[in-house]
Amino acid sequence: MEQSDFQLGGTAPGSLRGRRIVVAMSGGVDSSVVAALAHETGAETIGVTLQLYDHGEAIGRAGSCCAGRDIRDARAVCDRLGIAHYVFDHETSFREQVVDRFADEYLAGRTPIPCVQCNMGPKFTDLLKLARDLGADCLATGHYVRRVEGADGAELHRGADPARDQSYFLFATTQAQLDYLRFPLGGLPKARVREIAAELGLGVAAKPDSQDICFVPDGDYASLVKKLRPEADTAGDIVDLRGAKLGEHRGLIHFTVGQRRGLEIGGSPEPLYVVRVEPETRRVIVGPRRALAVEAARLTDINWLGGDFTGPLTAKVRSMAKPVPARLVDDRIVFDAPEYGVAPGQAAVLYAGERVLGGGWIAQTEAALAAA
Repeated sequence: MEQSDFQLGGTAPGSLRGRRIVVAMSGGVDSSVVAALAHETGAETIGVTLQLYDHGEAIGRAGSCCAGRDIRDARAVCDRLGIAHYVFDHETSFREQVVDRFADEYLAGRTPIPCVQCNMGPKFTDLLKLARDLGADCLATGHYVRRVEGADGAELHRGADPARDQSYFLFATTQAQLDYLRFPLGGLPKARVREIAAELGLGVAAKPDSQDICFVPDGDYASLVKKLRPEADTAGDIVDLRGAKLGEHRGLIHFTVGQRRGLEIGGSPEPLYVVRVEPETRRVIVGPRRALAVEAARLTDINWLGGDFTGPLTAKVRSMAKPVPARLVDDRIVFDAPEYGVAPGQAAVLYAGERVLGGGWIAQTEAALAAA
């Protein structure tokens, strides 16, 4: 089995008898293999699953991170490995910190990233506390990122497999959290992770990856928001950049910056995109693609992991976007060239090569002069 990043206090991997590792287990193949790698070190390994939001079971569809079937899968893996498994109910905190905020962000005309909020709350706050209360030397997760020991302490780096890299979602990880966390899959491709699971006879080896937000496994975000916030289903106008009415919409929750589908506007000589959403007037402002060009964005709640770094950096403004050259000037990220589809509510994550320097939440964008 692969050597993995479980060095604790200078102890080499494979010789951790007398140590204790807590593994965050979702019931999927990734966290199951992490548990196996941890057990292989000789350390006492404990699997912990947070009961967050059982939406998958409620609608009769498995695949969400906290569905009943996933808890059973996590327990079965722990039984196979011969390690302890505990389930903790954190549904209330998850609803308050993640689900309710998700709905409120849409109501405010922003595009939320609940996975980051989950990492900031239940996963990397609640779980870390649980792991420490259990006397663990570290908390290990199945995220595809790398933790690298640098000259000034632990650094967060992209996962080695570009197709699986999850560093964008972990930009808010604090230095204290990073010192305690371990990410043993960061150097592995997903195919190898599945091979390890199959070699060990784990029943989740071929389990499909979840493709949706865990509490919206059917992908119907609007229906969930309407259920939580009935006022979200209020109609309004679709207008052009000059304010001229082009049509009507069924509710702001159906739109996000950069969106083209669902506008149902005819007669335009060129494709139209959502440029801005105005919750105070319930208007959706649309325009040509050039109107999406942004030269800078103001960030809030910046988390910095880069020390006194002053060199060139790149910024990633969507989870699937490529990092682009940029500069951080106080609380503003300034792009070297106009960037498109920059939406308030999303995150701007800053990199120096493979290293994550930090990032912040996009609060406001500044249109490029060429788009005015």
